[in-house]
Amino acid sequence: MYNTKTDIWLSGAFAVLIVDFLVYPIDTLKTRIQSPNYNRIYKDATTGAINRKLLFRGLYQGVGSVILATLPASGAFFTTYEGLKHTLTTNPTTQSLLPVPIIHSLSSCTAESVSCFILTPAEVIKQNAQVYTNPNPQPSPNDPTKNPPSRTTNITLLTLRKFRHRPTSLWSGYTALLGRNLPFTGLNFPVFEYLRGHLSGYLLRRRDGGGGGNGDGDVLGQFGAVQRALITGVSAAVAGTVSSVVTTPVDVVKTRMMLGAGSSTTNGSGDGDEKKKGGASVWAVGKKVYREEGVRGLFKGGAIRSVWTAISFGVYLCVYEGGRGFLENRRKEKEMSS
Repeated sequence: MYNTKTDIWLSGAFAVLIVDFLVYPIDTLKTRIQSPNYNRIYKDATTGAINRKLLFRGLYQGVGSVILATLPASGAFFTTYEGLKHTLTTNPTTQSLLPVPIIHSLSSCTAESVSCFILTPAEVIKQNAQVYTNPNPQPSPNDPTKNPPSRTTNITLLTLRKFRHRPTSLWSGYTALLGRNLPFTGLNFPVFEYLRGHLSGYLLRRRDGGGGGNGDGDVLGQFGAVQRALITGVSAAVAGTVSSVVTTPVDVVKTRMMLGAGSSTTNGSGDGDEKKKGGASVWAVGKKVYREEGVRGLFKGGAIRSVWTAISFGVYLCVYEGGRGFLENRRKEKEMSS
């Protein structure tokens, strides 16, 4: 299977666009559940019942910022991943020294580091927008500034204004995002490549009556574009579920750090103590969550995150692989007709 860098960028961008709109509401619910103010904002103080109307309101708040960032971040990820994987697997030295799962893990972790740097500001804006609740729900005819925002874009802009005095706070949580994504990606892609290779090998042997290959990348290339996409999607969904459960505690810490960045910028431009608070380490935030909420607090939103990851990662790589196959086939048809 041959693809240009443009193919990889286009396929990755299209895949992330589809997935963002599909699973964004689930991601919003996860963020609200993991928020330190979940009980205060989304539960009735007297009965303890969940305020479903508030919890499920504005599920697409902040979607604009994340789409603008994930398009280049996705392209950067797959370009780095595919390029480094190809370099390491075709180099005789690294091929003999490094097992294939290690090559996949190194390639995906390097790509994730590049992608996270682009994505972190959008993640901070997105998660603060997701938990935004209008303090003045009733419109005021005398003061238009107290009118509730009518569109999610307005909420995104209101969130962005929090950071105008401290724009560097937009990168708060980069280490936590890496801390979540690197273990997730480093575990996920070797498992995904393993499952995809063996599933494609199994299906090829069934198709050919016991013949076929050994489940490597060449075997996948013997299927059509649609079949390749489906095999990729199923493998990604299973791998994503396993990886998401393992990395849920770091995801909780990452969410708290990013929401804390918005809180600290809202409370003031920041004196020395406030900056220290806003710059709390991953370990410090994790200990605070464990001390206040126990192990259960570290796995808050774990179930919904597993469902979200299975759907998003499965659809993401399914669409990505389908896009690559479509662009490759179209190029071959043009070459044959010319």
